Amino acid sequence: MRAQSLPSRPRRILYALGTAVLGLIVLACSSSVPNHNPTGDTNSPSFLPGPVVTTQGQAAVNLYLLTFVIAVIVFVIVEGLLLLIAIRFRRKPGDDVLPTQTHGNNRLEVLWTLIPAITVTLLFAAVLLTLTNETEVESSNPAVVVDVTGFQWQWTFPYPQYVAADGKPVSFTGAGTQGPEMVLPIKEDVQIRVTGQDVIHSFYVPQFFYKKDAIPGRINTFQINITDPGTYGGQCAEFCGLGHDSMYFTVRAVTPDEFTQWAQDAVNTANATPPPAPSGAAAIDLTAVSITDGFKEKTLTAPADAPFTINFQNADPAAPHNIAIKGANPDGSDWIGLPPTAAGQTSTYAAPPLKPDTYPFFCAIHPNMTGTITVGS
Repeated sequence: MRAQSLPSRPRRILYALGTAVLGLIVLACSSSVPNHNPTGDTNSPSFLPGPVVTTQGQAAVNLYLLTFVIAVIVFVIVEGLLLLIAIRFRRKPGDDVLPTQTHGNNRLEVLWTLIPAITVTLLFAAVLLTLTNETEVESSNPAVVVDVTGFQWQWTFPYPQYVAADGKPVSFTGAGTQGPEMVLPIKEDVQIRVTGQDVIHSFYVPQFFYKKDAIPGRINTFQINITDPGTYGGQCAEFCGLGHDSMYFTVRAVTPDEFTQWAQDAVNTANATPPPAPSGAAAIDLTAVSITDGFKEKTLTAPADAPFTINFQNADPAAPHNIAIKGANPDGSDWIGLPPTAAGQTSTYAAPPLKPDTYPFFCAIHPNMTGTITVGS
């Protein structure tokens, strides 16, 4: 009986495989996690999102690094054995007979079953311990509570512990790409309660090493303790529609004394009486209907070279809106009416004087809501 011949395999295939594996390793190690960085600093290449500034995030990083190290060890052992076998037992010139084949090895099979089982069990225990510790350290009486609401396509940050004279909590809502700022004290327990208004969003701050889904009809709660002062970029990490890329915000961490002063100033600002409209200024009525239907009034008229007010009614029962006029500022930038008007509420915006022309206007939160304003001569 004639022995079975080995198939011919060019050596270059082995070299190509090794080069591909090496390239993947280099690519993985040089990748970076993109994030909104309001300070303008660039991220150095890393598989971590930069300095982690919460105690809870640091515990997660430690677990991440442990898992990563174990994964690297497993990868090196497995790929090393594969390359060793491929090189050591490759076909050599004159090898025309299939070598003796060994089927089964109980000791090896027990070994490669037992080691992964122990590794996975240890990782499971580490995950359980980390999650348990983070849950146990949550305070039942946090220093600060922030309610986070994600909507298409911005954020609202009310502080229920700080209430203005009208009985409403101090609140901040973003407009367009200008996301709201959340101010928090360092080295104190902060509870964040996240929900969604329309579709699923996700509250994500890379330097916290944490993200939490904002789901309509449900409140997801988590707690953080920030260790370092600074300004940290955040964003929505769940695709939520056409304006998803505008859902940025910032978190500014300050000392407890600075936070107390900031909170008092925020309450005073909320209680301040808005300045009256200029005497004899023209008034324009504008009603926001909904994200899909836009504004009730598609065209507006205003006097030239004179300030005017916009009586803004938000008839949308679900989302906040406002008005922005393209190119209305003296420097050519867009004028934006702030703060946005909450669902079902009314506001009065004081617009700047405009030169005779036709200007597009839109909702800075929902740019698909558009119209035109004609400024007469």
